Amino acid sequence: MSGNPEAEPVSKASEEERFLADNAERVFNLALRLTGNAADAEDLAQDALIRALKALHGFRGEAAASTWVYRIVVNTWKNRVRSEKRRGLWKMLPLEKFFGKDDEEGSGEERLKADEPPLDAGLETAEAGEAVQKALLTLDEESRAVVVLREIEGLPYDRIAQALDIPEGTVKSRLSRSRAALREKLRGFVKAGG
Repeated sequence: MSGNPEAEPVSKASEEERFLADNAERVFNLALRLTGNAADAEDLAQDALIRALKALHGFRGEAAASTWVYRIVVNTWKNRVRSEKRRGLWKMLPLEKFFGKDDEEGSGEERLKADEPPLDAGLETAEAGEAVQKALLTLDEESRAVVVLREIEGLPYDRIAQALDIPEGTVKSRLSRSRAALREKLRGFVKAGG
């Protein structure tokens, strides 16, 4: 501290501005994936950023700052889901994001490069999006959060575990079960011979 009482508010404001500059886009993108539409994503992102700014002084650096922010966004979203009992969380997500091998390495997009064809090979884009939305709505909120953080945000298992405050093994088992459930639910939407 410099002893100058006016320097401290400027420093705090600069820290908050830097935090917002570093995280606003990341927070909005995750919020958009969780809510499914821009209006709800903006509301969620704003709420999560306000919560993060209020808690910024308490950030201890035990996890990456991005992991800490993801946790705040996911927890804010989960609170909204519980209180509002939302119905349209997923809009037009491509089926291929959720298919591939249940291995430790690679995000959904990386697994797309594998030799096996995606299960949605015969679907029209709108039809696929609707099918994914319906299938994802059948997952509980914890499983949806794991799927979004892994398949869409591309986070590794250890960072997902930190963000959700669950063991890494739980992340892996939820993801595996979620992928299996999504595959099963979406099989009926895939056209034969696609």
